[in-house]
Amino acid sequence: MKTIIIEDEKPAARLLQRKLEKLNVEVGVMLHSVEESIAWFSKNEHPDLIFLDIQLSDGLSFEIFEKVEIKSAIIFTTAYDEFALRAFKLNSVDYLLKPIDEDDLEQAVSKFKERLPKKEKLQLDFEEIKKMLGNPFEKEYKKRFTVKIGQHLKVISIEEIECFFSENKGTYIHTFDNRNYLVESTLEVLEQELDAKEFYRINRKFIIPMKAIKEIVIYSNSRLKVILPSYGEDEVIVSREKVADFKVWIG
Repeated sequence: MKTIIIEDEKPAARLLQRKLEKLNVEVGVMLHSVEESIAWFSKNEHPDLIFLDIQLSDGLSFEIFEKVEIKSAIIFTTAYDEFALRAFKLNSVDYLLKPIDEDDLEQAVSKFKERLPKKEKLQLDFEEIKKMLGNPFEKEYKKRFTVKIGQHLKVISIEEIECFFSENKGTYIHTFDNRNYLVESTLEVLEQELDAKEFYRINRKFIIPMKAIKEIVIYSNSRLKVILPSYGEDEVIVSREKVADFKVWIG
């Protein structure tokens, strides 16, 4: 079952993704605006199911359907109920109000599965059984990084990394032994290469691993400050818009 999320608030999209993973629903793509969605649907095979926020940063998501003919099933997610009638005129399975209740989400997913033709339902059941048994083709995350030191190359294990940070247009690894190494990547790329269960991007500058969190302190403007074992060059702050998602991540 191919599923995507269209949601302009990235923390909310990631939170929904985690809730869906608990229901064995894998999200392949996350889109964040009307413009981005139109471009994606114009170039890619449409999914089986879309979780769609109605009010996006650049307009109402209904504008997507005015530009692209979409045959996917849709579960709307929104903080407002004023668009319910218009939503149900489209290929809507359900209409979930934020904050999304996990029981309501499970019921909506079940409702979608019941609509599937018998052949597709059998295929879906097979995919879920395969996930339970373990998928040998599941995504492999980075376990080590190779960095250049002068004329030498050094291999750094993921276990040695206290954080990743960006500075002066460069991206660095900071290790638990208080050393910095320039890495040929960006934080955006690293977000895709690292296991999201173990690493989290707390702001534009830092990605930190769960095991490196020494202490969490309440900070100003509804933010949080993270104390790491050795990094002390700058304050490591969880940005305000990520605080709620960060709390979900740390459990």
